[in-house]
Amino acid sequence: MKIAITGATGFVGTRLVEKLNAQGDQILVLTRNPEKAKRVFPAVAFSNLEVVKYQATESGEWQKAISGCDAVVNLAGEPISERWTPAHKQAILDSRQLGTQKIVEAIIKANAKPSVLINPSAIGYYGTSETATFDENSPSGTDFLAEVCQKWEAEAAKVKEAGVRLVIIRFGIVLGDGGALAKMIPPFKMFAGGPIGEGRQWFSWIHRDDLVSLILEALKRPDLEGTFNGTAPNPVQMNQFCQILGEVIKRPSWLPVPGFALEVLLGEGAKVVLEGQQVLPKATQKIGFQYQYPTLKPALQEIISKM
Repeated sequence: MKIAITGATGFVGTRLVEKLNAQGDQILVLTRNPEKAKRVFPAVAFSNLEVVKYQATESGEWQKAISGCDAVVNLAGEPISERWTPAHKQAILDSRQLGTQKIVEAIIKANAKPSVLINPSAIGYYGTSETATFDENSPSGTDFLAEVCQKWEAEAAKVKEAGVRLVIIRFGIVLGDGGALAKMIPPFKMFAGGPIGEGRQWFSWIHRDDLVSLILEALKRPDLEGTFNGTAPNPVQMNQFCQILGEVIKRPSWLPVPGFALEVLLGEGAKVVLEGQQVLPKATQKIGFQYQYPTLKPALQEIISKM
C-alpha cells in the first residue's frame, strides 16, 4: 500500500511509520517541517518514505501528492496539554477542523482517490464525568473539547460523499515511552508521585502499540467503517493508575497533586485531567480486535522496561 500520513513525527505517528516501514509499505509523510521528518526517518532506514511539505490549514501543491495513495491517516493537531489561552484554543480547533477539511478536499479532488481515510478524534467527544460510562453510541458532550471533536468528525464525514471509506478512532490517553506518561514518571522517581486532583476521576488509556495496531487493522480491513474508541477495555480511576504506576517503578504513590496546581499550569485545560471519563471500546471489541495490553499493569511494565 501507499499511505499518506499527517502528524507522522508525533507520538503515535512515529510508531505507525515504523510499523508500516517494516511491512514494506510506501509512506508519504505530509509535514510542516520536512527537515525534522528527514531526521526522524533517515533515508538509510526508511527507503520507501517520501517527505512533502504541507500546511495543515491551507490548500496547496501538497494536495496533489495524495492522488494515487491507497489510504490517508490524518494524525495532525495542536497539542491539548498546554495552557488554554484563547489563541491556543483557536489553534486546537483550526488544526483539527480546518486541517481535516483540507485533507478531505485533497482526497475529493484526487484523480486516483484513496480508498480510506483514517481520522482520529478523542474521547473528549463525550465530555467529562466521574459517574457515567461512555461507548461509541453515547451522545456528545457540551464542553470545549466535545465541540472540537464534533466539528472535527463532521469535516471527516464529508469524505464519504466521494465514496471513500471513513474510520474515526477516538483516542484515549496514549501510554508509551513519551507523551503523558513521560511527564508523570519523574515525580514518582523523586518519591513525590501521587494522584492528580481527588483521584476518583476516570483514566481511559491505551498502550501506543495497541492504538497503532488498531489503525493498521482499519487500513487493511475494507469491512471496517464508522467510529471506534481507541481505548483499552479496562479503564481505571486516577488513584488506581498512580498506585499501579508506583508499584511498577517501585515508588510510593502518596503525594497528591492539588487540582488548583494543575489549573495554574493548564487553565481551563485542567478540566480534562481533573474530571476525566470512563470510556469502553464496545465497537472496537465487537470487530474482534485483539488487545496486546488489555490491562494496565502489564502495559506499564512493558513501557517502563524500555525507558
